[in-house]
Amino acid sequence: MSSRLPKGAVCAVIVTHNRRELLATSLKVMAAQTKPIDHLVVVDNDPEHPAKDVVETCGIPTTYLTSHRNLGGAGGFALGMLTALSLGADWVWLADDDGRPADENVLQILFEEAKKRRLAAISPVVADIDDPNTLAFPLRRGLTWKRGADELGEDFLPGIASLFNGALFRAEALDVVGVPDYRLFFRGDEVEIHRRLVRSGLPFGTSLRTQYLHPNGSAEFKPMLGGKFHAQDPENEVKRYYTYRNRGYLLSQPGLRKLGLLEVARFGLYFLTVRKDPKLFAQWLKLVLQGRHERFYRK
Repeated sequence: MSSRLPKGAVCAVIVTHNRRELLATSLKVMAAQTKPIDHLVVVDNDPEHPAKDVVETCGIPTTYLTSHRNLGGAGGFALGMLTALSLGADWVWLADDDGRPADENVLQILFEEAKKRRLAAISPVVADIDDPNTLAFPLRRGLTWKRGADELGEDFLPGIASLFNGALFRAEALDVVGVPDYRLFFRGDEVEIHRRLVRSGLPFGTSLRTQYLHPNGSAEFKPMLGGKFHAQDPENEVKRYYTYRNRGYLLSQPGLRKLGLLEVARFGLYFLTVRKDPKLFAQWLKLVLQGRHERFYRK
């Protein structure tokens, strides 16, 4: 596509990797939005299992980008967001390929809320796709964890957002915040963008009036001390590698450094008293230090 998108255009960005059926379901709901999507950018990280036919039949004008190197979620969203901006989009709507808007009104509500509240970015509540009354990811508020959608309030949650699952950005906000850091590959890239948003001073938040549905990811967050604290413990080695390595980098950045000592105490307590495995704690420390030193080697 060479011509500029119309003024005020919304461009949706999706990163996918061998999830044709889930992607088709998501695109079906996105194509039915009461506020139409002007353009769709899909970054496909798996050329061996292309989803081009799924994308081209979704009914939305589309730019389909095949990456012959797996860019991960971070690189995929960076490429997709820059492509959307290069097409002239004034709004960029981010979506993962394994989730979907809860209904056809999600984009309309986000757009209206962003305009009314003069927000740089706004997210829907990310709810469990099998139980929308439950959050897909637990949300920490102070020392307590919220797991139910009804625990968040009724209208708007300022300063908190889930950015890669249905968040709507103004183009001007991305001029300030930037795009995800490709080096992170996946895991922690969304936290890093959230950190930049907070430090930018731009207004953002979550609309409690609408939802984006996503598979439940709370199983990774293991409780300890009667549920007062949690530690993220992914189920496989690859996820643990990127989660802990990238966390080490994040905790060395401005805005998150104060959490560093708390993290050592929390994960030390978890690995030594819950898992009872000093070797896992040593592995965690090694990966955190690797990230802190910006040694972003692929697993």
